[in-house]
Amino acid sequence: MPISADPAELSGGETEELQRIKWHRKKLLEDIQKLKEEIEDVFTQIDCFELAEESRATQEKLPAAVGRWGALTGSVSLLQGIQYLIEHKLLSSNVQDIAQFLYKGEGLNKTAIGVYLGERDPINLQVLQAFVGCHEFANLNLVQALRQFLWSFRLPGEAQKIDRMMETFATRYCSCNPGVFQSTDTCYVLSFSVIMLNTSLHNPNVRDRPPFERFVSMNRGINDGSDLPQELLWNLFDSIKSEPFSIPEDDGKDLTHTFFNPDREGWLLKLGGRVKTWKRRWFILTDSCLYYFEFTTDKEPRGIIPLENLSVQKVDDPKKPFCLELCLPGCRGQKIKACKTDGDGKVVEGKHESSRISAASAEERDQWIEAIRASITRVPFYDLVSARKKKIASKR
Repeated sequence: MPISADPAELSGGETEELQRIKWHRKKLLEDIQKLKEEIEDVFTQIDCFELAEESRATQEKLPAAVGRWGALTGSVSLLQGIQYLIEHKLLSSNVQDIAQFLYKGEGLNKTAIGVYLGERDPINLQVLQAFVGCHEFANLNLVQALRQFLWSFRLPGEAQKIDRMMETFATRYCSCNPGVFQSTDTCYVLSFSVIMLNTSLHNPNVRDRPPFERFVSMNRGINDGSDLPQELLWNLFDSIKSEPFSIPEDDGKDLTHTFFNPDREGWLLKLGGRVKTWKRRWFILTDSCLYYFEFTTDKEPRGIIPLENLSVQKVDDPKKPFCLELCLPGCRGQKIKACKTDGDGKVVEGKHESSRISAASAEERDQWIEAIRASITRVPFYDLVSARKKKIASKR
């Protein structure tokens, strides 16, 4: 079958057959080059796909990694993790995007989120505002809103951080529900009242469960000098009494029955009261109480030592070094208030004049003593509520 040559390729002095061969050779080289370009394009697409998959996998893994870093070493590591995401174009530096990342909280440690949101740096404060703005509180009563809010992170222990976070919550709630309260101060005080009510009704260490009348009394005059409707207070009281707040559990080791981070936790040796043997226990210091557990995975403590009116000091023990002791100062012979679980699982009252504990080193002992003394003298949210009530009273 004859093949027509491209007329542009025909030139004098060459046979037509030779000209056809040259033309076909050129076309073949062009086709080969085109095929190479198509192959390169395919490989480029494969590379892009692999990069996208790697990026997607990184996006899935990094939140968990950031959460683990935050759980281990606190806000600095979480800050570094967020910075890493921003530098690798996996997260925008926009505060709204950072807030959404924390709000979704996929794989993130909620204690680390709380510490990050509580920092005073301008960026952290902006992220806190945006984070609270992610919550929709419209048409929710205060308990419902607090359940949602306090599940999204864990409140840190420092009073100033708690103040900023609860102030931001109160402002957001009042914005979503105009007319419910006279001011954000009212919402702020009542929020703390609800949190303290939850502790009073459901903390196993509290024996005197407050009645509704006491809840009403503690909130008199907080609505810019006037009282809140009894029906509103009853609905809040009944909701908390029926169902305690759920605590966000990061790792299954949340044993404190409280929203506040433990002041300190760790393994110590405890001297038995009736049988004088030393047993290894996991101690948690929080809410001016010292809880101890047999294992970190236990959901209920083996014992509780309220620290109110107690003193703590170094003591020498012939069998164990680095000891500290809890006792009632100047009350020789008087038993300290404590309770523990007996062999049948029943809660019984302690009958000891002191409680002796041994640490692994002198430094660790001193750190526990310092933390216990600070816990005895500081209950931050009571001070915050008292200051805000004074502010309300000054407006009258």
